[in-house]
Amino acid sequence: MKLRHLKQSLLLVVALYSTGLAAEEPQLLDKVVAIVNEGVVLQSEIDEMMGDIKRNAKEAGQTLPSDRALRVQVLDRLIMTSLQLQLAERMGLQIADAQLQQTLENIAKDDGLTLEQFRQKLESEGQSYEHFRLKVREELTTGDVRRINVRRRVNITPQEIDSLVRQMNEEGAKEVEYHVGHIMIGLENEASSEQMTQAEETANKVLKMLNEGADFARTAIASSSGPKALEGGDWGWMNLNEMPTLFAEIAGDANKSEIIGPIRTSRGFHLIKIFDIRGAEKVEVEEISSRHILIKPSIILSEEKAEQMLNQFATDLRKDDATFPELASRYSDDPGSAPNGGELGWSDPNAYVPAFQRALAELKPGQISNAFRTQHGWHIVQLHERRINDATEDRQKDKAYQLIFNRKFIEQQGIWLGEIRAEAYIQILDEESEQG
Repeated sequence: MKLRHLKQSLLLVVALYSTGLAAEEPQLLDKVVAIVNEGVVLQSEIDEMMGDIKRNAKEAGQTLPSDRALRVQVLDRLIMTSLQLQLAERMGLQIADAQLQQTLENIAKDDGLTLEQFRQKLESEGQSYEHFRLKVREELTTGDVRRINVRRRVNITPQEIDSLVRQMNEEGAKEVEYHVGHIMIGLENEASSEQMTQAEETANKVLKMLNEGADFARTAIASSSGPKALEGGDWGWMNLNEMPTLFAEIAGDANKSEIIGPIRTSRGFHLIKIFDIRGAEKVEVEEISSRHILIKPSIILSEEKAEQMLNQFATDLRKDDATFPELASRYSDDPGSAPNGGELGWSDPNAYVPAFQRALAELKPGQISNAFRTQHGWHIVQLHERRINDATEDRQKDKAYQLIFNRKFIEQQGIWLGEIRAEAYIQILDEESEQG
């Protein structure tokens, strides 16, 4: 820990020489752009993220704002990432190498590649696999930090669920989805009247630009302090029940391509654009019945031993040398299913984490998987049956709960991120990155 802080301190005052003491001209290899509590944001991190964004924008045919405006957004994202990673360290939260490896393999699999092929693809495009691996680990870590800290802020009552179920039944086939864009001109927690006036003027200027034909995504990247700024302010398709409350209050009466705002809240001034409107797609949803055994690695039980243990269980079960309920009740670390012999009941496979979904998708009824890793630990799973969902009352309540949870989670996440930033010590050392 002391060595890490010493390294950070040295970065503030020492110019690194590329050719040793005999060099005539010192060459600065990196510099600190911002101090964030006990951490720092480096120029190299900004350069890497800006390079990634520009490469992705080029592939998507998307235009970007000026480098200066993009740099402000990138620095803000890196500051928030640093705060969350520091919090994860204080919480003792770590992503196991096996979980990271499984995630990387799943990413490669989504592209139809093996992990080695995916690595070669990245390197052929001039990207560093190790850098990509680091960023995936950071994404997993910050995702866990947000879930742990924000989930406890979300409270849902049975009355809310029943009310939404009734509303969904009344709407029926009339349910509509909206493709939503969002730009937020943010305010500090205790903003002065002068700051509020300035923010409102900025919001009106942005609105004027958009009404005159400015590209929404480019403007969002340049101007927004909302959570989707670097995604061009694009929240994707949502129905009213899935939206944050602010969006839902105005979307129902909005027209396609309409821009609403500025709308003032405690967090700032908001501009909301309805890119498109469509009738909700009606699809049949497959449900699955399955059971599993979960083993969580520990100081006593290594990753390798947990995997071997479950693969041996799978072998014994296929030979009928053991029964699934017996093994699950005795060994599974899932307190919800272990007492029931590992039974998970009927579920929408999308309710499970991606690695669990994939394992189930590869099974036929009656088959048992080999051991696989998720963020929860090592599993084997057996598929019982598949069926087409008939929209039972229980499923409606589950869907209503998830819709309410997602909406409240998004709202509380924004508040929580604002709080941890307000409580942090942040000093920006590079004038180019100051937000005027």
